[in-house]
Amino acid sequence: MSTNPSVLSTQPVKKVVIAGGGTAGWMTAALLKKVLGKQVDVELVESEDIGIVGVGEATIPPIQVFNQYLGIDEKVFLKETNGTIKLAIKFENWRVKGDSYFHTFGAPGTNMGFCSFQHYFLRAQQAGLTESLWDFDLNYLACKEGKVGKINNPNPIFEMQYAYHFDSALYGQFLRRFSEKLGVKRTEGMIDKIDTDTTTGFIKELTLKNGTKVKGDLFVDCTGFRGLLTKQTLGTEFEDWSHLLPANSALAVPTKRFETTLPYTRSIAHHVGWQWRIPLTHRNGNGIVYSNDFMSDDEAEATLMGNLDSEALDTPRKISFTTGRTDKQWNKNVISIGLASGFLEPLESTSIHLIQSGIVRLLKMFPNEGIFQSTIDTYNAESKQEFETIRDFIVLHYHLTERTDSDFWNYMRNMDIPDRLKNKMAIFADSAAIFNDNNDIFRDASWLQVMMGQGSKPTDFHPAAKVPSNEDLLKTMHNLLRTKQQPLGHLTAHDQYLAQ
Repeated sequence: MSTNPSVLSTQPVKKVVIAGGGTAGWMTAALLKKVLGKQVDVELVESEDIGIVGVGEATIPPIQVFNQYLGIDEKVFLKETNGTIKLAIKFENWRVKGDSYFHTFGAPGTNMGFCSFQHYFLRAQQAGLTESLWDFDLNYLACKEGKVGKINNPNPIFEMQYAYHFDSALYGQFLRRFSEKLGVKRTEGMIDKIDTDTTTGFIKELTLKNGTKVKGDLFVDCTGFRGLLTKQTLGTEFEDWSHLLPANSALAVPTKRFETTLPYTRSIAHHVGWQWRIPLTHRNGNGIVYSNDFMSDDEAEATLMGNLDSEALDTPRKISFTTGRTDKQWNKNVISIGLASGFLEPLESTSIHLIQSGIVRLLKMFPNEGIFQSTIDTYNAESKQEFETIRDFIVLHYHLTERTDSDFWNYMRNMDIPDRLKNKMAIFADSAAIFNDNNDIFRDASWLQVMMGQGSKPTDFHPAAKVPSNEDLLKTMHNLLRTKQQPLGHLTAHDQYLAQ
């Protein structure tokens, strides 16, 4: 027996059991088996009788890294998942009704010296610059022309990051086939009983309704909102964030696709909540996120169905949720991934990324000859920071607004917000400065676009931006505008790109 108080188990981790399939389960299975190979057996238990909550059809650029590490060909992936390219999110009616701005995966401008681009941009505005911040963003320029493509130029001024829209149910099925070829064992069945060790509290085995027993050393809970292992069995507590993000319902409905496929997601704010529009190659994904405290289900359905751009292919499906996170996303020998670990509304398309980052974090800290509390504590601390920074970024959209047309927006505009977000907004409003936070997945360019898009107007900027004369600065800015336009002629219309 070890005398190290941090040792919770000296049992070597030779088998991982994943409870639940879907996107979370099969992403976990694929990456674990790809990285660990024959060192660890991976078995996934799922039942075809359990439906999948498929709202995560839009992603952010790190999904490319995930697919590339697995060795997935992008063309095959797009075809198998009915995927399209995503360069940005267009936010409509968020600051005020009738106004819109883009949050792109690019970065406006370029590195211009000691301080960031926005300082020079603000100074140039004082000197007479009439173009917007987004006119200096290649992703935005491509969105305006409906073009996509890969720019083979290492100069960061031409960086054009992208992600995907895809059918998450098809992605899960695609990864299942991929994982089973790698050696992941799939067991069909409904979990009936979960046995724990009376001494350690660790989960030992799952018993299925058909009598099958599945033993494991480490368990991954991908059972969705139910959290069969982490919540129902281990009693892991849930940290409720409804006071910051009161939306608790969504309605989703597919519609016919458009002849022209936009290379961005649309997020359209209504008097309560917001509506998404996601273009796929076989249909459009649509939905509305709202709070039952401010809007009834009937009113939400009427709002959604009255604001569709193409014919509905089904009746709306309701999804109920509580925003927040489990306070221990690794508890004993169980790691919760996906909806079992928490939920943040899909405003910034982070649902699938949180699955990805949870798996990557687990692999970086994967136990070998035992499980240590120090490992668990570090995993949980990083997960907490990541969830909180995403939460704050989503709250920013709601709180930094000029809308006064409903009780919902008045509540969001006047509510008390976390100190970290309060400070970040104040520093930017005072001095145009943006500072990174640990485990924040959003770069400075993301915070810049949303804060300026939502109406924050800094009262000052860095003195280094005053060094060039007005004439020199405006000349530099106009040269930069021309440079940003150069790659557009080499890009392809989105639908043509997908067809190729």
